Amino acid sequence: MSHAAGRRRRPLLRAAVASAALLAVGAGTTVYVTTQPHDATALVSRTTAERSPVDRDAQLAAAVRALADGHDGEVSVAVLDVTGGASATYASGDGTYDTASIVKVDVLAALLLRAQDEDRALTAREKAYAAAMIERSDNDATTALWSTIGGADGLDAANGRLGLTRTTGGDGPLWGLTQTTAADQLVLLRQVFGVGGSVLSAASRAYVQGLMGNVEADQAWGVSAAGSAGAAAELKNGWLRRSTTELWDINSVGRVSAAERRYLVAVVSNGSTTKDDGIALVEGVARAAVGAVSGDA
Repeated sequence: MSHAAGRRRRPLLRAAVASAALLAVGAGTTVYVTTQPHDATALVSRTTAERSPVDRDAQLAAAVRALADGHDGEVSVAVLDVTGGASATYASGDGTYDTASIVKVDVLAALLLRAQDEDRALTAREKAYAAAMIERSDNDATTALWSTIGGADGLDAANGRLGLTRTTGGDGPLWGLTQTTAADQLVLLRQVFGVGGSVLSAASRAYVQGLMGNVEADQAWGVSAAGSAGAAAELKNGWLRRSTTELWDINSVGRVSAAERRYLVAVVSNGSTTKDDGIALVEGVARAAVGAVSGDA
């Protein structure tokens, strides 16, 4: 071999050795390869294992605790960024709450599953009750449909198919005292909006969404506060003053849009001294939830 050929091969040999050193290092290790002084740059390898992932649950918990400071009751929330896929959940206490009127979405889902099983459309009477129940939060209409679905047993059976595992129908006619969690309400929202598949048909989902998008203006508070100004929202709220404590259960579930992204949000709470105080808390928590999973978080 000539001296000229040897000189030509040495740079290639140095590069090969450097590459081999980088490949031989296990994952999660940072390697600094020092080259000869006349090389142009130093090679640095850093794996994604070294980057600290965002703990969205912890981020959400900190925000909710700050908002709930001084609140005597409890509040829980679950959120999913439908566009990006990030999610977060915060549960206070045992995480179980009275549904109040948010159960009306669940009642309608159970009714639609029954109609699907019977291979039929809703009757005119059922549609009238459903519209009154969701859009106006009519309690008499809800009681009628509660009976149609078989009360708590019918609701529980439907929820078994919908994937809700911690929701239990209220005793007798007390549908508003159905017990649930924020996480279960997010499961129900996923079914209603067809995120990740649904046992509800496309027609059934569209029907529920249409009613939730047409609630009366004075009932459009709650999770809608987390959406962009003027953006459409599909939601259902619940409010109930407990006779035993005179404190309020305030809940809100639905889908909102913000910065060209869509979010499913479920907030449940109890122990508010006034309805307005509860609404303010729920709206603040909804905004915190969307912030915790937004693309900019």
